[in-house]
Amino acid sequence: MTGLFPLLALAALSAAATPSPTADPAAAVDALMADYSGRGPGASVLVLRDGEPVIRRGYGLADLESGARAGPDTNYRLASVTKQFTAAAIVLLAEDGKLSIDDPVKRWLPSLPPAADAVTLRQLLSHTSGLVDYEDHIPAGFSGQLHDIDVLRILEGQDRTYFPPGSDYRYSNSGYALLALVVGKASGRDFATFLRERIFQPLGMDATVAHQDGVDSVARRAYGYSRVGGRWTRTDQSQTSAVLGDGGIYSSIDDLAKWDAALYEDDRLLRAGSRALLFSPATTTDEPDVPHYGFGWRLNGDSVWHSGESIGFRNVIVRWPGERLTVVVLSNRDDPEPYPLALAISRLFRAPAMP
Repeated sequence: MTGLFPLLALAALSAAATPSPTADPAAAVDALMADYSGRGPGASVLVLRDGEPVIRRGYGLADLESGARAGPDTNYRLASVTKQFTAAAIVLLAEDGKLSIDDPVKRWLPSLPPAADAVTLRQLLSHTSGLVDYEDHIPAGFSGQLHDIDVLRILEGQDRTYFPPGSDYRYSNSGYALLALVVGKASGRDFATFLRERIFQPLGMDATVAHQDGVDSVARRAYGYSRVGGRWTRTDQSQTSAVLGDGGIYSSIDDLAKWDAALYEDDRLLRAGSRALLFSPATTTDEPDVPHYGFGWRLNGDSVWHSGESIGFRNVIVRWPGERLTVVVLSNRDDPEPYPLALAISRLFRAPAMP
């Protein structure tokens, strides 16, 4: 069964075998990652403490067909981990005075139907817009891959919302696809170019890209796989994998270390007040381990985190800002979800809780 070993290993660690902070944490991480080693789809793992990597390694294969191994510089499709970059782009444009977080989305995308009249960018950022899920309304017979502009076209034909905008929470890929289009409208550059020029290049994230097939390439690329009939089968792209705003960025743990550093430093990328917006509770949720959502980040007590799941990829970044501790797990397989794994890894490095 896919993912059975990691789940059993995590349960065992939780119950009895979690090493103490004085044990060899590198060996303990290797033990947790044992199922990713060998000739199957792999993973890359990063643990940062006080800005320095204490674990930085890859396991298994990035490409089963070529035999390329996964490493710290392997680039994975981040899926919804992308949302924190989309949110940062909007906040950057607000700093520039190009838009306001409270702008009606129809200021920028006027072709949306009347049901979206009251929807604001703040609501898109915090998943409180009520916009319908575009994935449920892909036109019959549509071939190829959807792009962000196709999401807009789908929503143009959906003159309804799940609830009055701002009155509830429902996780929305639709909202983040629209935010990518707003970035393009407000900046005068397409979303991928804005990210490259305003976020990736200034931070030295040289291999990170909002990937567009035929426009750019992904260096040291991991391909996604799923377990089908007991064998790993390449399932790298789905019909929605080319939508950029909700999940289209490729990055590595090495580049995400640079991103993490920028989230601590005033004016490195964002002013202190703008960074605070990302991590301030914007809405409550009923999702497990997510009492609140900020802008592109899930908030859970002393941690901020986000996962990313798409066909063939499972990823997570978890940060404990008060401890200057971050754990990143990127994987190119469809199972298991890595959030429990990241928490298990974190326990090897966190100080014991006070009684």
